[in-house]
Amino acid sequence: MLHMIGHAIFGLIVGLCARMLLPGADAHGLIVTAIIGMLGGFVGGWLGRMLGWYKEGHPAGFVMSVVGAMALLLVFRYVG
Repeated sequence: MLHMIGHAIFGLIVGLCARMLLPGADAHGLIVTAIIGMLGGFVGGWLGRMLGWYKEGHPAGFVMSVVGAMALLLVFRYVG
């Protein structure tokens, strides 16, 4: 249970950092921001593995999680 809460808090921090680094009008709340942050970790890890920075099974770091969340935030803005 604490593992899931930790992921949610980390996702919220990553999502908030992505929103701060990518200025613009965002009408979604903290829950959507946390979800974007959590998914940003997966996208950042996938990008890192594609670039050869991470080995298979290694989690993404904070910076790559923020980069992934920023990419998802851009997609979310243009699709939604």
